[in-house]
Amino acid sequence: MKTYQVKDLMIPLTEYATVDEDATLFDAVMALEKAQLAFDHNRYHHRAILILNKEGKVVGKLSQIDVLRALEPKYAEMQGSDGLARYGFSKKFMKSMLIQYHLWESPLKDICRKTGEKRVKDFMYAPTEGEYVSVEAALDEAIHQLVLGQHQSLLVTQDNEIAGILRLTDVFAAVFHVMKQCSI
Repeated sequence: MKTYQVKDLMIPLTEYATVDEDATLFDAVMALEKAQLAFDHNRYHHRAILILNKEGKVVGKLSQIDVLRALEPKYAEMQGSDGLARYGFSKKFMKSMLIQYHLWESPLKDICRKTGEKRVKDFMYAPTEGEYVSVEAALDEAIHQLVLGQHQSLLVTQDNEIAGILRLTDVFAAVFHVMKQCSI
């Protein structure tokens, strides 16, 4: 994978969905839809929105799961609600939590209406040190970070600025392409 560099597969920041940190969840979802419509239809759709501060610098990410989690405020009451199944909790136990915490009891229409009141900065995810990769890095370095960190994407840096995003789906597509070539 040393023949590929991050810059070969990254999506420039200008082509990705972004919103200001004071934007609402509704604004973020609309920005995601707009970016998806404008994006190359031969590639996978975007699955996250990058959050910008007042200076236009990336300060966070809002994924599809973050938006869904934000729609039901009772998830905040539940400690460790991220991916309980991977810790061995059964489907039956997780369903009992749905009932116990009265999750999703309001009609979806009412829940979604509230997206205009909620700010993305309250639900965004601030990337950690392991979620940044240089635009000049070899793809093997990025794959290593994606795998060990179990990330869906990495923020690509150039001259200490965010230049774009490297998505797991694009990395997988490149690896798959190489796999197909090897089998010929």
